[in-house]
Amino acid sequence: MTDSTPQWYDDEAGPLVRLYAMTAGRARSVGETALDLMATIEASPMVPDNPMLSPEKLTLLRICQRQPQTVTDIASESNLPLGVVRVLLGDLIGAGYITVSRPIQPTQLPDSHILKEVLDGLRAL
Repeated sequence: MTDSTPQWYDDEAGPLVRLYAMTAGRARSVGETALDLMATIEASPMVPDNPMLSPEKLTLLRICQRQPQTVTDIASESNLPLGVVRVLLGDLIGAGYITVSRPIQPTQLPDSHILKEVLDGLRAL
């Protein structure tokens, strides 16, 4: 390490404190349940002009404005760890900047026996 390199930066590991600072030390967003990895996130077409939003939150908003994205796609495109993206998205949900469409849970899907009976009934027509 050279004398001009800050103490909080490791050449091999990169920034050591930045991710912690982005989420204010939180592992979960306040008041929001954990986001499913396949939940679809959509933002309004206008980026809010809010000086209180961090550059990372603005980046997430811009990613979601182009088209609805899954949480995993957002994390991949933003080059941020999934845990950080979940916390930041939770903050944006709480502020009303984005909406979430959660995937259908397997327990909410129709029973396969019922679907088979419907299919058999359609074939009988």
